[in-house]
Amino acid sequence: MRPIKLALWLGLLLPAGLWLLSNSLWPEAWSYFALRAVAVQFTGVVLITAMSLAIVLALRPRWLERHLDGLDKMYRLHKWLGISALVVGVVHWWLAQGTKWMVGWGWLTRPQRGPRPNIIDPLQSWLHEQRHLAEDLGEWAFYGAALLIVAALIKRIPYRWFAKTHQFIAVAYLVLVYHAAVLLKFSDWSQPIGWLMVALLVVGTVSACWALLGRIGAQRRVVGTVEEVRYFEPLRVTSTMLRLPAAWPGHVPGQFAFVTSLPGEGAHPFTIASAWDAATRRVRFVTKALGDHTATTHTRLRTGLSVTVEGPYGCFTFDDHAPRQIWVGGGIGITPFIGRMEQLARARAAGHASNQAIDLFHSTRDEDPAALDLLRADAAAAGVTLHVLIDVRDGFLSAERLCATVPGWREASVWFCGPATFSHHIRHELERAGLPAQRFHQELFEMR
Repeated sequence: MRPIKLALWLGLLLPAGLWLLSNSLWPEAWSYFALRAVAVQFTGVVLITAMSLAIVLALRPRWLERHLDGLDKMYRLHKWLGISALVVGVVHWWLAQGTKWMVGWGWLTRPQRGPRPNIIDPLQSWLHEQRHLAEDLGEWAFYGAALLIVAALIKRIPYRWFAKTHQFIAVAYLVLVYHAAVLLKFSDWSQPIGWLMVALLVVGTVSACWALLGRIGAQRRVVGTVEEVRYFEPLRVTSTMLRLPAAWPGHVPGQFAFVTSLPGEGAHPFTIASAWDAATRRVRFVTKALGDHTATTHTRLRTGLSVTVEGPYGCFTFDDHAPRQIWVGGGIGITPFIGRMEQLARARAAGHASNQAIDLFHSTRDEDPAALDLLRADAAAAGVTLHVLIDVRDGFLSAERLCATVPGWREASVWFCGPATFSHHIRHELERAGLPAQRFHQELFEMR
């Protein structure tokens, strides 16, 4: 979480700091309207910065994954930037529109305008002529962007509708680029804040156009074929094996991919539950019925069906040098550990067993003897110590229980995949007990 928090604050404070190098939030002749003028500029700069960074992250840039600890963290940063843009945008909108209303209500008296300045520079003159149009278009673009951001935060809206509508934020953003370019104080264009704005608006415009053309992730897509579908009814879980073409670059256990089986539904992210073998080129996904789309997976998928797979993404890849690892898989969060155990089992069979001691805690509400037998066999083959906790029978996993079960937990790294509330509880308890925060690895598997 630390890299994306730093990135968020840097993304918001850098433009604010550069703007303050050229301007002041406290005008010399203090009045509400003088303060409003500088506050509108300040909030506008922060708003367009947050939106520009968010739309760049929406492209899933591969080069940023390592720096931000995976695409799941990048999407969390994308979400925070969107919320920041919404909050700052509301303030910016109220300063612009609310002031007009307060004048109309008689709460404020607008100062008399002085003579219009004589503008000689042709570019400045053209920008000045565009102000009214830029203000009107910017207002409506903000309404559209705000509505789409709020809709993205409402989990009750089906994923397919979220995916289809969210892309139109790019249209609103392009209008806001025009709004910002016209209304930024002309003298700021020659200052560091202006240079930053040029870079952000150009990169953001290219990113928005790329998104509207449907090119996000296009170079990382392949079309695979379903080879096997198995349904574990007590768990409401479907295991699907795909064969992928030579264009698939391979993956590391713990990574995930976007899978499209219904074009009208769009792509859904699923963790890959298998190790990579270039000879067989098979990839397994294990999905739980958590919504309308995943509830019909076992009846809709069949052998021979073509499925689009985009990826791989993510940095939840177990690559550390801790002498011990502790894995915690809550419910369907067991999937990345299945793939890693397959990889470890192959290494052991080839005489390259890992020296790491590994304990896997699988806490689940539902029980399926057939699925648990497969999990136990995977753990035995990989040399992993398995601890299964069925909620109604064994109670819930706590940090105290984990530490008592694994005496060497202080030297371990913890890898967690599961519900957010579960992770929050376990993480804070372990950190309070003395586990360094950087040794707790978590997949933030929420794409909205």
